[in-house]
Amino acid sequence: MNRVHMLKKLERTKSYYESIPDRQKALASEFSSYMEKVKASVLHNNELLNRIMKHSAPDIFNGEHSADVLDTFDKSSLQLSNAKRKSANANAVTPIGPFAFTTSDMDKVRSTLKQFARDWSNVGRAERDVCYEPIIRDICELYDTSKIDPATVRILVPGAGLGRLAWEIAHRGYTCQGNEWSLHMLIPAYFILNNCKTVNEHTIYPWVTQFCNNMSREDQIAPVHFPDVSPADIPPNVPFSMAAGDFVEIYTEPNSWDCVATVFFIDTAHNVLTYLETIWRILKPGGYWINFGPLLYHFSDIPGEDSLELSYEELRLAIQRIGFTTIVCSLFLLLGQATATC
Repeated sequence: MNRVHMLKKLERTKSYYESIPDRQKALASEFSSYMEKVKASVLHNNELLNRIMKHSAPDIFNGEHSADVLDTFDKSSLQLSNAKRKSANANAVTPIGPFAFTTSDMDKVRSTLKQFARDWSNVGRAERDVCYEPIIRDICELYDTSKIDPATVRILVPGAGLGRLAWEIAHRGYTCQGNEWSLHMLIPAYFILNNCKTVNEHTIYPWVTQFCNNMSREDQIAPVHFPDVSPADIPPNVPFSMAAGDFVEIYTEPNSWDCVATVFFIDTAHNVLTYLETIWRILKPGGYWINFGPLLYHFSDIPGEDSLELSYEELRLAIQRIGFTTIVCSLFLLLGQATATC
């Protein structure tokens, strides 16, 4: 769907360029050839995405794992209702059969392309060092592998995205499960974690859909190679998995996790307090919640969507009231311990 949308945009852009006066075309004479390079990058991405779908979607939807996925994944997210189809078609950019891919779908595809670079390439290392390393450092300090068997420590990563943080935790020997709701993330995550065997075996153009604020056209069509590590490099007999579904709905068993690690996650809730209650309930007494990220509430100002937008101070107070003892707390990083049972 990204290919059709992007090729239409390129055609409109090229057509408009051809319509401007010759004197103006001469001022940006390289533009047309650059658009051909952009087109080639789009087609390359499309080929890769098709390969990802071919290798991942059958297992997720129809293969041996499909029952687990569909049992935990809200089926309404896989199939639009008639009412939603009608609404989606109103602002659709690419109708296909009974479905209509909206601008929102395209935004998610663009975000996923960039997530390949952030999570699984050398290009994203600096960003991962800022976001993931504080989480990993705290886990390693709390559960010192020189003193305990890390495989006995159960760590949950809600909002796992393409799975890099969860992989990093499992790579260090801890039992880890990533949880993700978005199919735009689940399918490529499955591909990377199950099908990528060697370092940098694939190439993607993460920024090819970004036409604004480019220092140069080469920035837009810069290739990124992934994965920068071998996803198979997990210690033997260490349980590592990804679970599909809504965090609140599928994690209901009390006292079942030693640690919950969240990065850019809690502001994805309609009601952040529900997330706090869920984290508190599933943690074992004395367990830890480690969080990193801002409060850019995802449903804020979206028509028809409810959103409870607490300030940092209100959220911190709610965390204390629910029972957490705050060990470290700053605007972006929180380490709290569950010091009492619900």
